Amino acid sequence: MYDMPEEIDVRADGSLRIITLNRPDALNAVNDDLHHGLAQLWPQLTADRSARAAVITGAGKAFSAGGDFAYLAELAQDADLRAKTIADGRELVIGMARCRIPVIAAVNGPAVGLGCSLVALSDIVYMAENAYLADPHVQVGLVAADGGPLTWPLQISLLQTKEFALLGTRIPAERALALGLANHVVADPLTEALAAAKKISELPQKAVESTKRLVNIHLERAILASLDYAMSAEDLTFQSDDFRANIARLTAKKC
Repeated sequence: MYDMPEEIDVRADGSLRIITLNRPDALNAVNDDLHHGLAQLWPQLTADRSARAAVITGAGKAFSAGGDFAYLAELAQDADLRAKTIADGRELVIGMARCRIPVIAAVNGPAVGLGCSLVALSDIVYMAENAYLADPHVQVGLVAADGGPLTWPLQISLLQTKEFALLGTRIPAERALALGLANHVVADPLTEALAAAKKISELPQKAVESTKRLVNIHLERAILASLDYAMSAEDLTFQSDDFRANIARLTAKKC
């Protein structure tokens, strides 16, 4: 039913859809196929009329380690890939904000970069005790066009948003809970997220979907107010000398 790359697994469990970021050997770091797949996922999920709720998680030890360095290095050099990625990023953010059904994040490990964004755009968040959030776009020389700065101002203070966005500070699970970036810190986030999704799926469908839409109108308005600027700024920073130097350094360090 779902046309997804191998990097994204979508499994049906009755009216639930379990979405797994599926690059465990790379800590679910985001490559082009995973990024494009996420852009295509949310419209497909909305169109799946038998789906009532979804859970998103990561295979292995991480939720997502953020951008794959090899992919980021390609983006610095390939204008066509860059344009595709910017367009996919826009569709990913808007698609997730407009997704018809509630999406519950089961954050089983680090959620960095785009992983952090997926958490921020989810409707309910369960985090493992050792998990953390971080948005290090600025550290590598990028604007976080699809990152925390789009949504965090609705969830936490502007001062905290600027600190986390500019410094890329890690936000441990307990602090994320205290700030309102997570709903629950638990030993087994997937089990808890699935239980919550099942409860939601048993509630009156129209009331659930309309209530989510009512709340997400605020989110969508905030996103649309800044998204085009954010995408243009990110495109420019992909072409900057700082970004290229940082990615070259990080790639060499990894090797």
